[in-house]
Amino acid sequence: MVKKKSAGRLKVALAFVLLFGPAVLLILISTRSCTHKFKQLPDLGEVAEYSFTDINGEKKSSKDFKDKIVLITTLQVSCPNNCAISLINLNLQVFQLAKNFDDDGIKIISYVTDENGDPIDDLKYVQKILNDRVEDYDPKLWILASGDPRDVYNLEHEGRKLLDETGDDFFAGKAYLEMMLLVDKTNHLRMILSGNSEGMIRKMKQHIALLQKQYDIQASGKNP
Repeated sequence: MVKKKSAGRLKVALAFVLLFGPAVLLILISTRSCTHKFKQLPDLGEVAEYSFTDINGEKKSSKDFKDKIVLITTLQVSCPNNCAISLINLNLQVFQLAKNFDDDGIKIISYVTDENGDPIDDLKYVQKILNDRVEDYDPKLWILASGDPRDVYNLEHEGRKLLDETGDDFFAGKAYLEMMLLVDKTNHLRMILSGNSEGMIRKMKQHIALLQKQYDIQASGKNP
């Protein structure tokens, strides 16, 4: 994932520690509670200028989400029975949080794929799932995207590529399908966590709230 495809891939050491170092991950998570006063999330670098087509057939890009906190995930047409992420917990932990912000400052972008991670053009079936299963579903807050998620998840560090991380423990054998990317208002990556469990999604909710708190402090003119 890079600012421009021709500029090389984003290299984010901490992101890969979080991804591929479970013991370290647990230590980092345990010390990043939102109860810590003004604890700031690490800045893991600028992300790709991503683009996709939404449910209305409109082209969207990262530029449309300037000054928004964005959580990027994948979502499969095989949901709700077979998903790379925990759909119910993404709803309860993150979407319900997003609805609480009057300034509409938090967005979820879910790239819709088949069970192999390939992009899907027709988003209507997955939108019906969200309408049926998500309380007060708002397509302006939780946006379904038709596009190739591999362009967004093309992370690399020291020659190790997220897209190459495979194994039987991952959904469809591919690690990236399970990952949630937290992107800040300046299109910088701030956290990457697995979305296949309640615990990890709850942690991501805390990180989102913490990031929003940082912006609230900045807006107030106070020093964190």
